[in-house]
Amino acid sequence: MKVRLGYIATPLTFDNLTYAHTITYTHYQKLTTNEQKEVLDKIIRTNLAIFQHVLYYNYRNEIFFYRFSHNLVPLATHPCVQFDYINPYLSIWQQLGQMIKDYQIRMDSHPDQFCVLNSLNPKVISATREHLLFHYRLFQAMKIPAKVVLHVGSSKPDKKQAKLNFIKQFQKLPIDLQKMIMLENDDKVFMMEDVLELAQELHVPMVFDYHHYLCNHEKLLTKDILIAIFNTWDKEIYPPKVHFSSPKSKKEPRAHSEYINEKSFLQFLRILKEVDHDVDIMLECKGRDLALFKLARQLKCHEQIRFLNETTFIF
Repeated sequence: MKVRLGYIATPLTFDNLTYAHTITYTHYQKLTTNEQKEVLDKIIRTNLAIFQHVLYYNYRNEIFFYRFSHNLVPLATHPCVQFDYINPYLSIWQQLGQMIKDYQIRMDSHPDQFCVLNSLNPKVISATREHLLFHYRLFQAMKIPAKVVLHVGSSKPDKKQAKLNFIKQFQKLPIDLQKMIMLENDDKVFMMEDVLELAQELHVPMVFDYHHYLCNHEKLLTKDILIAIFNTWDKEIYPPKVHFSSPKSKKEPRAHSEYINEKSFLQFLRILKEVDHDVDIMLECKGRDLALFKLARQLKCHEQIRFLNETTFIF
């Protein structure tokens, strides 16, 4: 079983490095039209330049699985702000996409939690569609496969109806947005088996989150369930994606810790080994790249694990 490790957002190795520079709408409103254009242009170019640096950092450190932050473009989805964030920077977007292809980095993103496709509020649904379209445009500009992780969302008026509402709204999306979505189980409402059922019905891949499963489950995780989850990836170009994080504490079991608990991660690997399928594991911890490298160093001490590069190993 080959496993690739990945991390999210900007690396913590560099002090104060971020490609999520932004401007508040309140401040934006106070500027003249020309000032608004100048400020947005400066921020976008700064963010894209830093993003390029992060991609190079990942490549040099042999990180080939990465979730980028969609905060590259400030105010892009604000309902009162309209501007072209693609064409004026198209050559830069294409350059970034070429780097991603050359470096062979698997990329995806994760819209904010307020993206709720099955909300009972039409305005929330409309905003969610706009956010999904925004993500799609970024992937298209970079000319790389578009993939975003999405939770099922609201449980109102009840869980059964909420699932039906999700299906209804999902089927209203343009086909390109439908193909972009990966569904993930959450830590409070939609459990592993709920999301698997939806993924199978909608023919989309399911991202299995082990931490969320521990917080919210009824059925035990079995080999057969994992096989069913991994089968939702049969038509995808990449191997199944799973999420792993460790709880912050017993008092805050749902919160993510800074680093990964090595013992828990090894237990998870043994569960995955029952299926013996190649998999990419996204580490969703506060320590980001630092946590990834710490875990990799720990795993190298186990004889049954053979590393192929800094972040990819055979188990």
